[in-house]
Amino acid sequence: MISTLFHATVYDPLYNGLVFFVGVIPTHDVGLAVIALTIVVRIIIYPLSQRVIESQLAMKKVAPAVEEIKKKYKKNSPEQSQAIFALYRERGVHPFASLGLLLVQFPVLIGLYWVFLNGGLPNIDTSLLYSFVPVPESVNMEFLGYVDMAASHNLVLAALIALSQLAYSRLSMGPREKALESTPVEASLSGDMAKSFDLQARYVFPAMFGIISYFVASAAPLYWLTSNVFMIGQELASGKRFGRSSPH
Repeated sequence: MISTLFHATVYDPLYNGLVFFVGVIPTHDVGLAVIALTIVVRIIIYPLSQRVIESQLAMKKVAPAVEEIKKKYKKNSPEQSQAIFALYRERGVHPFASLGLLLVQFPVLIGLYWVFLNGGLPNIDTSLLYSFVPVPESVNMEFLGYVDMAASHNLVLAALIALSQLAYSRLSMGPREKALESTPVEASLSGDMAKSFDLQARYVFPAMFGIISYFVASAAPLYWLTSNVFMIGQELASGKRFGRSSPH
């Protein structure tokens, strides 16, 4: 049941999208097809990703009020949590909006990985093609003549993934707050947890994405890299639009 649903909603559309772009791109370059497909996916989920960005900006604006609540209910965690979520509701902040974006992106990434893992390309499985998707005359697996899209262990691509993820994390989260830069010995558990998450999101996750990218077919990392570049551009545009200062 799950496999059938995954094929119908993720695998088949991705496969057809890739084959379509391979066919219309003059050089039949699979790497360029992956980039084109990524842009289409990002345009489709643009409203959701924009909502995430606006929610992040809104959370930064209410941060001073959140700190006041934490001080007021320092010894009462349940009331502290209730007051913070009440503030979020009042200001229209959605703290878990980013989870929805991840739920959309990861199936796409997994689907793209399976397209190449199962040998879907360079061979074309015509039984999976929609009626309006023609079979390409040829399939060029060498991205720009250098990178084999079906091969793994691409150190340059893995490094670019880590760097772009690091740049996006820094841009979306902003500069580290002074409270996180010098935590006192008597720091509360919530403060320690916030500091730990901040460090993981900024440095551990980008490194982890880079390592994973090194061991999978280059098509999936290329998708993620293109997606990161798109999101960085979207963050910069939103920052200017809402008057956010750039991180230092």
